[in-house]
This record gives sequence, structure tokens and C-alpha cells, in this order.
Amino acid sequence: EVGEGDLFIALKGEATDGHKFLEKAFAAGAAGALVSNRTLDQSHILVKDTTAALNALGVAARARMQGKVIGVTGSVGKTSTKEALYRALDRFRPGQAHRSVKSYNNHVGVPLSLARMPRDSLFAIFEIGMNHAGELSALTRLVRPHVAIVTAIAPAHIEFFESEEAIARAKAEIFEGLEPGGIAIVPYDSPYCALLSEVARRHGAQVVTFGLGEGADVRATEAVPAREGGTMVAAKLPHAELCYTVASPGDHNVLNSLAILAAVEAVGGDLAAAGLALAEMPGLAGRGARNKVRLGQGEALLIDESYNANPLSISATLKQLGREQAGRRLAVLGAMKELGNASAELHAGLADPILQAGVDYAILVGDEMKPLADRLAGKLALEHVANAAVATQLLKERIRPDDAILVKGSNSVGLSHLVEAMVGGDA
Repeated sequence: EVGEGDLFIALKGEATDGHKFLEKAFAAGAAGALVSNRTLDQSHILVKDTTAALNALGVAARARMQGKVIGVTGSVGKTSTKEALYRALDRFRPGQAHRSVKSYNNHVGVPLSLARMPRDSLFAIFEIGMNHAGELSALTRLVRPHVAIVTAIAPAHIEFFESEEAIARAKAEIFEGLEPGGIAIVPYDSPYCALLSEVARRHGAQVVTFGLGEGADVRATEAVPAREGGTMVAAKLPHAELCYTVASPGDHNVLNSLAILAAVEAVGGDLAAAGLALAEMPGLAGRGARNKVRLGQGEALLIDESYNANPLSISATLKQLGREQAGRRLAVLGAMKELGNASAELHAGLADPILQAGVDYAILVGDEMKPLADRLAGKLALEHVANAAVATQLLKERIRPDDAILVKGSNSVGLSHLVEAMVGGDA
């Protein structure tokens, strides 16, 4: 990603050392480098620890920024919510909104996204992730959000936690960094709503809930399929009512849109602009993008959810697959990682959502999928394969015009390559 005029920061990681790439960085146009173990002929700054220096750059960028900052975390929906918030606030104040790039949400991505923030930003949205307790606590203190969102709680990374409640407590760490008088936006319909709200209030936050339940502060009073796709929503907020369309179909996207509206209202944005942004925002690559696959004179729909997966997100996307008007419904599902001792049970638990969605044919990818394959044996046509390459070949052989295909799995399974192979040309 190095471009003309950039500062290259040579970080030392577990697998390699950024100092090995200094020559390539300068060849690509870097104006200078931040280094820790050598002097250079080119422009550079020598520090004891480049990771600490990156954090310091992030802290400095946050300190000079006088606008409103939003932090987003949750087991699912972080990146989509962050991107939609950016589009909503950029539409309201063009060129004065900033956000994390891609899914830069860890101990490197967060300070890097902060350091890249322009001084005159009026709004900034940062995605904050974790897979161990204590990680969010440190990152949210760098971000210092005025508004903190928890999108949803699910058993993602449960290998590193004793329970789903422990995951909820780890996500609640985002409230520790809230600025005085900050606002916490939490999912009303979650069984952990009370826990999240309690932690938020302990850190001085005003709590705003979003969801479908009657008691939610930001609530969808109606949600119906839109004629051109997506969902038409009528929502009630504490100080407004709004009708709008969510371009990406699915109940999970409706819920995310409510959190987005709550945050836009909290930072003084324009709700009408947010509604327009939601209507125009398609699914992101790996996170709901809808692709047409050409098949002779016809075509099939391929829904790209290949970036990540946990039981909640797979169930939600399968539910939407079941609503697709299609000749057949196919599901290519990759293993869910970091589920620990609960892996077999949670994989097998996907059987009911698959059957309820009316899936006609499933390709299950990875060793972890065996319990699910066993549970579904004899109930629908399926193949259990070792890797994405085999799955790609199978799908190319089986796909037909008018099929709707859901592709979803943990990123490390590599189903993004299957998507590229299918969408890149005639299947």
C-alpha cells in the first residue's frame, strides 16, 4: 500500500520484520521511514520501538482532532456498520469524515487508522476488534470515542473465553474509553443487553438501545421487502421517525441500520442523509456482495459472505438465502474457526438453519464441518470436502442458471478464492 509521500513504519512482528522491506518502500515512493535498529541514507526517524511510536502517532492524531469519534465493536457486523456510518456522515459533511481502512481493527490497525486521520475531520469512525479479554480495553483508550457501538454478541473466538457471557464482558470493554458524557449504543434484543448497559453506565455513559423489541430506544416499527431488493424500514428514534430503505437484504442488516441511525443522531448528523446512504450502499466484498455469475444465456446469484463466519452470522445469512427467489438454493459453507471445545456442537447446530432455509445442495468445507455433514446426512444433497479448491471445482460442475448460492466461512478457509473463480468469468 505504500505510495508517493508516505511514511513507512518498520514494525517487528512474529513472522517477519518490516525493516526487511525498507528498500521496497522507498522504491514505491515513501518519503521517509520510522525505524528502530538502523540508520539509513534516506530520510528516517530512529526510535527505540516502532510499535510504541505508531501508538504515539495515533494518540497525537486523536488529541488534535476536535470532531466526534465513534467506536464500533461486536461479534458480527463491525465493518459493514463502520462503512455505512462513514458514508452517512460523509454525505452530511463531504470530505470531513474519516474511518478505519478495511478491517484494520487490531493493535496495529487501530493506531494506524488514527495516525492517518486528517486534523480537520469532523467525524471519525473506528472499528475495534478483539479475540482475547483486555484487548479492547487498550484500544478504546487510544480511540477515546464519544459514541461506542456494540453490534451483536455471538460465540466468535469462544476458544479463548469460558462462555458467551465472557465474550459480552470483553466487548463491553469498549465503554472504558468513552469520553465524559459519552453514549453507548447496545442491542436491545440481545440476552446481554442488561450486562452491556450496566457496564456502560458504570463508565458514565448514556445508554441508547436499538432493536425490534417494544422497549428499544431506536426501533424498527415495520420492515418489509423492497420491490427492488433490500428492505423498507420504518424506524422510531428518541427524537425522530424515519422511513428508509436498506439496500442489502436481511434482518441482520436492518438491525445494523438501527445502530447506525442511533449513532448518527448521537453525533449530530443528518438522519435523512443517513437514510439515503443506507439505500445506496451495496454489500461489501466478503460481506454480502451480490454477484451475477454468467452461465451461457442465463445467470446465477452468488452472495459473497466469505470474509468471516460464526454461528450467528451463518444463521442470519442462511435465513436470507431462504427468502431468495431462485430455482435452487445452494450453500457453500466453510469451517468456523476459534470455537475451541464447542466447535463440534456449534457446527452441527447449523443443520436446522440450513434445513429451514430450504437449501437444495450444500458444499461443506474443512475438517470442522464433519459433525454438520453427519447431522445432515440423508436430509439433503451435500458434499463434505477438504478445501476451497475442491469446493470451487464442485460448484463449477453443479451450478445452474437461476441458482442462488451463499458462500460463507472463516477467512482462513479461503472461500474468497472460490468467489473470485466463479465471478471472474463464465463459470
